[in-house]
Amino acid sequence: MSTLSKFDVLAIGSHPDDVEICAGGTIASLTAAGHRVGIVDLTQGELSSRGTLKGRESEAKRAAEILKVDRRANLGIADGNIRPSKKNRLKVIHELRATRPDILLIPAPDCRHPDHPAGARLVTEAVFQSGLVKIETTNSDGTAQEPWRPSHVLHYMQSIPFEPTLVVDVTDFWAQRTESVRAFASQFQLEDASAEENEPETFISNPAFMEWYEARARTYGYRIGATYGEPFLYRHGPIGTDDLVGMLKKEKPHR
Repeated sequence: MSTLSKFDVLAIGSHPDDVEICAGGTIASLTAAGHRVGIVDLTQGELSSRGTLKGRESEAKRAAEILKVDRRANLGIADGNIRPSKKNRLKVIHELRATRPDILLIPAPDCRHPDHPAGARLVTEAVFQSGLVKIETTNSDGTAQEPWRPSHVLHYMQSIPFEPTLVVDVTDFWAQRTESVRAFASQFQLEDASAEENEPETFISNPAFMEWYEARARTYGYRIGATYGEPFLYRHGPIGTDDLVGMLKKEKPHR
């Protein structure tokens, strides 16, 4: 991996489609505002009950195009075996030091799917170690990578709710977010999906999943005076400020 231009935000998911489902609207709003954003999938989702590796790779590429991100990478960590091993941490550290994001969006701290909190644990350990001078890593061209630690780390919400630290108004980007999710046609029971008839129903392929997720986005959106909202948990809260008026003077009427 050679040195890349610095990123503003990096969103990490345990599987392809995690980021789109949970933070796709937020990412769409960031890229629309001109921020440099990347998506990193820890695994290829090879244990998924639906779809194929080649198909999911193609779907992930299409979703990234829809969200207009500047980079999508896959670290190739074993699906179902996201362990905080030295090898896995170094893969994440390489990515963090190559992209140098200020803000990191990561999986939920708790979820019905064990790969999600496991991904959160791996990434948070890597975030700390990425800032250590004595952990040395190099780019693919042999040049040394500088230590880097993101300033802000936020968990996006997955299947188990938490009381969010902040909610992002994604009303203007909900259609784009939904299009990016639907790009993973193999994983959902969509009217235009091409999945094999004998593929089993999963938690997210059930047609009610889309309705449930939209209802939750409406719930959190309503709490801030928006139609749709994506909730996040700030990992190292509280958030500090020395300018209360400047921080809160935005006129948009969020409740």
